[in-house]
Amino acid sequence: QVQLVESGGGSVQAGGSLRLSCAASGDTASRRYVGWFRQSPGKGREVLAAISTGSGITYYAAAVKGRFAISQDNAKNTVYLQMNSLKPEDTAMYYCAASAARVIIWSTTQAYNYWGQGTQVTVSS
Repeated sequence: QVQLVESGGGSVQAGGSLRLSCAASGDTASRRYVGWFRQSPGKGREVLAAISTGSGITYYAAAVKGRFAISQDNAKNTVYLQMNSLKPEDTAMYYCAASAARVIIWSTTQAYNYWGQGTQVTVSS
């Protein structure tokens, strides 16, 4: 079992930045991939980025590439999502998720075994 806790959300004005954290505990060896997703009211869960915790290879959705950056601190079992140039449409609940699989389709929610509770991000114009 892996437990994930997100933090770092909040309210920010358009153009601002936030850094989200996803801290893992438990069987962290099963945390082979970590992804960030978001969900707005009435919409499905949207993938943003993912990282292979072993290789450090990163993956990005086209919608956020160049604005968001995923990174990790393995010593702290923490994955980060740096979000820059935030827009009102970035307002959502942000979730991190972990997968124990060795190979995954990183952009699908079904690939991930464990999910955090989410952290709210609100961007005002």
